[in-house]
Amino acid sequence: MKKRPVFRPRFIELFSKRENSFSLGTEITAGITVGLIALPLALALGIASIPSGTDTPLPAPAIGIFTAVIGGFLVALLGGSRVQIGGPTAAFIPIVLLIVSEHGYSGLLVATMMAGVILMIMGVTRMGSLIKFIPWPVTSGFTTGIAVAIMLTQVPDFAGLKTETAMPREFFEKIPWIFEHLDLSNPYSLSIAILCVVVILFWPRLKLRFIPGSIAAMLLATVLVSLLGWSDAHGIATIGSKFGANAFSAHFPTPSLPQFDWNMVRELIGPATAIALLGAIESLLSAVVADGLSGDHHDSNTELIAQGFANFLCPFFGGLPVTGAIARTSANINNGGKTPLAGIIHAIALLSIILVAANWVIYIPMAAMSAVLIVVALKMGEWHELSRLPKLPRSDAIVMLTTFALTVIFDLVVAVEIGMVLAAILFIKRVSQTTEVSQVTGNDMLERPEQIAQGKEIPEGVLVYRIFGPFLFGAAEKMEDALSRIDSWPNVLILRLHLVTAMDATGMHALVSLVERMKNHQGKVILSGIHQQPLQMLKKSGFINTIGRENFCATFDDSLIRAKELSSQSEA
Repeated sequence: MKKRPVFRPRFIELFSKRENSFSLGTEITAGITVGLIALPLALALGIASIPSGTDTPLPAPAIGIFTAVIGGFLVALLGGSRVQIGGPTAAFIPIVLLIVSEHGYSGLLVATMMAGVILMIMGVTRMGSLIKFIPWPVTSGFTTGIAVAIMLTQVPDFAGLKTETAMPREFFEKIPWIFEHLDLSNPYSLSIAILCVVVILFWPRLKLRFIPGSIAAMLLATVLVSLLGWSDAHGIATIGSKFGANAFSAHFPTPSLPQFDWNMVRELIGPATAIALLGAIESLLSAVVADGLSGDHHDSNTELIAQGFANFLCPFFGGLPVTGAIARTSANINNGGKTPLAGIIHAIALLSIILVAANWVIYIPMAAMSAVLIVVALKMGEWHELSRLPKLPRSDAIVMLTTFALTVIFDLVVAVEIGMVLAAILFIKRVSQTTEVSQVTGNDMLERPEQIAQGKEIPEGVLVYRIFGPFLFGAAEKMEDALSRIDSWPNVLILRLHLVTAMDATGMHALVSLVERMKNHQGKVILSGIHQQPLQMLKKSGFINTIGRENFCATFDDSLIRAKELSSQSEA
């Protein structure tokens, strides 16, 4: 059977004769619709990700837009999903703010490029399927934590706070700062923000699918503020007042190599890995959701390579991290998108809209932009899972709450690292709890005929033990506990391994120690019914020669025959 290529973009299928028919008009309509949906999100994400006063080659709103254009185009062209829409997402905001605050904007560009390389390596080494093994309590915890962190960052713009000092980054400084400055809230900005949230949340009930709710809210807020003169009379901040009259230049950015040094690279390994993991999880989760809606099946490794290439290339144009966007991908499918053409058209449409409307972008109220992100955060947080905590196993609840708290209080890097360690420890504990080591007697009957022990004579001087479950480093200790209860060492010890599905180096070490101890007591060890994975591990390590090939038996019957031979040899 021919091995599937590790990188095969779904865009290539458009030129295949096997490609199902599709409507170009429908693809164009879907692409333009998604472009309209992406417009306010990209603007808001650029503003939220780049703190005011940061030295950047482009204004923050433009950075968000061009990231969506370049990232969306590359993900659609090279990706492993037919309908995936890529671009900046709200999940990256906390980690991006952390990197910019500690390493500057150039540090963000370098970290994003490093994340791109990591993603490409993950795809090339076929790690796409391994992402799904990240425990749900970890992903749920940091997803909800990110939602809370996003909402906290939007408080100043949402409430129209005008302060002399910027909001601190540290959580324990941020909360007192917010309460200390709430009396400086601008009621007009707050009213506009609340109005936008209400419009976005209730817009789907109007069933006007050709106009996204975020676009409607943004246009309504801009018109109201302009007609009523609230920007000048009541100090409502707009993109123009915050970023200048030239907040958006109507030209494509010139590519340039980000500045970096090797000391910065070493310091950014952790944040870059966090970006890569978050991007991989979100993009593959989005692809899985897309498969369910479209009936297609994505190629996870190709998708990771495409995401990696997009993240590597976007920093050359001053872009942010890129991943698959679930909401935009779902909107693409719901509007009839069936091929990567819709994703490419979305990028072209977004670029065209912003280049034409660049002069009007400066009039959009900052309160409207913060409202868009508040709604995104409300929708991305898995709030219903928090209500289920009392019903979850205590260990899973602890992992979820710990990851959630660390994400909010510290940052995503710390949260993912500690969350994964906790999840791994709990997994080890559960594996060790499910693995059993017990003595076998002539009354055992829950076996196949050739393995059953009932009614079969176990020779004198022969001891039989059975291991049930994976024999990993969390369970190897049980072997030591079982053997410590032996009154006198037998001439032959039969270990029944036909119920052991997997073994690691620690389990193998436990077997090696057992064989050495039996040799010290002039005894032999027989392994019965070993499976392929443990057998290959023992073979590679040379353990088979240590114990002797003749002491590997396929069935319990064979092991009893071999035990009798060894017993007779020892008596002779």
